[in-house]
Amino acid sequence: MLVLEQPFVETEKEVIASKPNTTGAEAVILSLLAENVDTIFGYPGGAIMPIYDALYDYLDKVKHILTRHEQGAIHAAQGYARVRRKAGVCFATSGPGATNLITGIADAMVDSTPLVCITGQVTEGLLGTDAFQETDVVGISMPITKWNYQVTKAEEIPQAIAKAFYIAESGRPGPVLLDITKNAQFEGCDFKYQKCRRIRSYLPKRALVPEKIAEAAELINSCKKPLVLAGHGILIAKAQEVFQEFIEKSGLPVASTLLGLSAMSVEHPNYVGYLGMHGNYGPNVKTNEADLLIAVGMRFDDRVTGGLDTYAPDAKVIHIEIDPSEINKNVKATVPIIGDAKEALEALLPHVNERKYDEWLAEFAECDRLEDEKVVQKALAPTTEKIKMVEVIKMLSDKTEGKAVIVTDVGQHQMIATRYYKFAETESNVTSGGLGTMGFALPAAIGAKIGVPHRDVIAVAGDGGFQMTLQELGTIMQNDIPVKIIVLNNHFLGMVRQWQELFFDRRYSFTDIESPDFVTLASAYGVKGIQVTDRDKLESGLTQMLESKESFLLEVIVEKEENVFPMVPSGASVSDIRLE
Repeated sequence: MLVLEQPFVETEKEVIASKPNTTGAEAVILSLLAENVDTIFGYPGGAIMPIYDALYDYLDKVKHILTRHEQGAIHAAQGYARVRRKAGVCFATSGPGATNLITGIADAMVDSTPLVCITGQVTEGLLGTDAFQETDVVGISMPITKWNYQVTKAEEIPQAIAKAFYIAESGRPGPVLLDITKNAQFEGCDFKYQKCRRIRSYLPKRALVPEKIAEAAELINSCKKPLVLAGHGILIAKAQEVFQEFIEKSGLPVASTLLGLSAMSVEHPNYVGYLGMHGNYGPNVKTNEADLLIAVGMRFDDRVTGGLDTYAPDAKVIHIEIDPSEINKNVKATVPIIGDAKEALEALLPHVNERKYDEWLAEFAECDRLEDEKVVQKALAPTTEKIKMVEVIKMLSDKTEGKAVIVTDVGQHQMIATRYYKFAETESNVTSGGLGTMGFALPAAIGAKIGVPHRDVIAVAGDGGFQMTLQELGTIMQNDIPVKIIVLNNHFLGMVRQWQELFFDRRYSFTDIESPDFVTLASAYGVKGIQVTDRDKLESGLTQMLESKESFLLEVIVEKEENVFPMVPSGASVSDIRLE
């Protein structure tokens, strides 16, 4: 949570938009237009009604997507933000409308997703009286926003929104929330919009320290068993191109975090796999054999490190990270480089030597061979009449050539999708990482498709998570959004069931779940779909889905007790990764 020295400090004199004698509500819309907002996701209600009334006059300039729940609105804004790398915008009313945004705000905060959330609030005179639909959303959201502020005067609105976009998008991105009282929306004001480019006491990006760049280059040029940990920060900084140049010049092997997937093609010869609890065998095991870790835009999450007391015991650590609070938080950095990932890589590039690590890369290749033998081939081999989730994702990857935007929900299917989909293009992986929010996929896919309408966007969900936000099929119906949906139905809350099997003696306590007929339900929303139960119908089902010009739901009935391996048990060393 960013705490400003003063709520507003005038820093920019250039007025880029103005209109005299307007209302606070119209000032909101004009401010968003000045920030080049083209899409708003939201749900109206009493306390935000004046803003919606003002929006009515500007529908030729900005699109509004009416979702079926405020959680759907904020996840859609997240999906949009993740593929566009700009702030997603959502509206909600006061009270329950505002509190329904909280899960998405928390999700965006931990995954560094820029959002501008605007909520209506009761009139200033009723604040603190427990008025109808009054909730202290500023207090509630304080720990999970980068900045929040309550606007009580119309004249504050333009500057508040300018600050909101600057804070949300600068430095390490994140969600901001503006709570605007109803009287501020009705009040008159002279609208003047000034783009915010600086705030006193807020330093979103630090200048690089040349000595640290030199120290890092020296370590890189002298190491024997290095490993690059590619994180979400590479994508946020739009550093994919320079990152690949850096890798190809230095010869360093690269492993990706969950959110770092699609920062570079998984087919690149230096790419050695995916880190984490259900990641690839090689990068997990070899982390503890490395003599140097180069972490770029990642935060050493527990799902990557496993037990910290046994993590990378022989490795020096170069940590490139824009957020100073992440430095030394979990893993001590030998050389901390605080700054933008793109700028840091550009600074490092001239100083690293051209090298090759053939023997070291061969060790990763041997790990791949072992994982392929013990995990991949077994996972792909039909063992029963039931289709496996792995088969679906592998076939999907082949048919799309790894070029679709894959939006995953949370659970076994998420880990299988991120393991077996061969991301060939950048900005192709949208998922809930740090918070692990079930119900994320469908609304986030809606936002992603609106953000990149020229790309295939495919939501992959389990039967449990899909039912948390399936009402957003109504959003697809009303707005004619051609999202493709795959529901992998194993009649279980699969990831919890896997843990119950492995660590709780198969005591399946409330993880078996019954579902409606998803295809019939989708048809009620005007979404075409089919159910596939037989392996020999899977390919034609996927083809039908992919060739559809409209939204389409493909439900695949899959093996009930399929497990995801490899797996690092919670709290264990990454060296203790299990292949079976």
